[in-house]
Amino acid sequence: MKNFKPYYAVIFTSTRTEGDNGYSEMAELMETLAKKQTGFISIDSAKSEVGITVSYWENLEAIQLWKQQTDHVVAQQKGIKDWYSWYNVKICKVEREYTFKRMQE
Repeated sequence: MKNFKPYYAVIFTSTRTEGDNGYSEMAELMETLAKKQTGFISIDSAKSEVGITVSYWENLEAIQLWKQQTDHVVAQQKGIKDWYSWYNVKICKVEREYTFKRMQE
């Protein structure tokens, strides 16, 4: 792969408590704020019984700065108090990637 630069993925897997309790609004705000952070690349998310959100970052320093961002700290605290019955965070280095896309016939 030409010119591929490794990057990092933060994989946040969770199960939610009952009710929204302001979660949807905060999730939108967090995505908006993350996109403004230095070192942010992109985000993917899927939610059903288990939610999975993967954010992609240029380096570990960018991830640490996001973890400490003031509004994000508030969201983390509220998540523990109100929104999550369980969560797990994994930080992984992406050293290779590839994509498949079916072409329309």
